[in-house]
Amino acid sequence: MEGHGFISKRRRKEDSNGEAEEGERPAKVPRFTVGLRDPAPFADQLKSNETTTYQRVTMEEAQKGTPAERPVRVYADGIFDLFHSGHARALMQAKGLFPNTHLIVGVCSDDLTHKFKGFTVMNEDERYDAVSHCRYVDEVVRNAPWTLTPEFLTKHRIDFVAHDDIPYSSAGSDDVYKHIKEAGMFAPTQRTEGISTSDIITRIVRDYDVYVRRNLQRGYTAKELNVSFINEKKYHLQERVDKVKRKVRDVEEKSKEFVQKVEEKSIDLIQKWEEKSREFIGNFLQMFGPEGALKHMLKEGRGRMLQAISPRQSPSSSPTRERSPSPTFRLPFFTRTSPSHRDAAAVDTISEDEEADG
Repeated sequence: MEGHGFISKRRRKEDSNGEAEEGERPAKVPRFTVGLRDPAPFADQLKSNETTTYQRVTMEEAQKGTPAERPVRVYADGIFDLFHSGHARALMQAKGLFPNTHLIVGVCSDDLTHKFKGFTVMNEDERYDAVSHCRYVDEVVRNAPWTLTPEFLTKHRIDFVAHDDIPYSSAGSDDVYKHIKEAGMFAPTQRTEGISTSDIITRIVRDYDVYVRRNLQRGYTAKELNVSFINEKKYHLQERVDKVKRKVRDVEEKSKEFVQKVEEKSIDLIQKWEEKSREFIGNFLQMFGPEGALKHMLKEGRGRMLQAISPRQSPSSSPTRERSPSPTFRLPFFTRTSPSHRDAAAVDTISEDEEADG
């Protein structure tokens, strides 16, 4: 059994099959819940109940709910290599199929898995242990069979087998769960798309160089990583180059931050300079403009100067002094008896007042 899927970060509401509906908040659970303290036991470590007759329950009875002392025994099997959330969600769905469920999980051995499917990353003991620590598991069957036989179902008193509904072809069979479905013992679950053991291995193979360099930095030897001497030196050189690149990148980022700070301060200085410039220009125009204060000051000063320079007018109430008539001046070459020049002499007679007026 391989879980696939991508778990959305949005809140989800689980239905009876474990499917999720986005956009709905799940019901609140009690703050204090009972947590499991021990891993699930292995089936070969439990006492056998073969002394009592085992009668399978029907789907209708299982869905209604069975007594506490008679839970519905659901079986789910798989390889569970690199145990991940896809596996856990599949087991969660199997556990939630019925109101009262005892979940038995079968894990195939290394020999069987390598024969029918391929090489695994984790060995069988690691896979057994990983499954036993899943909170939904009640019992673990080690060295589980590849195909479920009636004898195996009877031995473990299995009521239903949970697996995704996609036909699982193997060992010359189009669907290894075909006979389970025909017997009415199959309970389908849903895959979680986006994650699987194969996907994880693909990521590691795709980024092989990155993970090799990562483990070399963590102290693993080239021999442990199956890396040749030349490749080891190449990875070390790449790591040094990357360190230099990171340092250069850090310097560039710091330089950008410094330049950004300088630009911000420059902008602040320019804004302040513009404000001061506008203030200076406004003050200058207020002082020296066409209607500025300086013009009014000059007008007032000019008026004061003119007032100081020009004589004061006599008061209108002061008595006026009559001037004495100016003596008549006559040209010496004109005689008093010349009748023809009498008018001319009169014309040439100039008084002091007339000269003064002229």
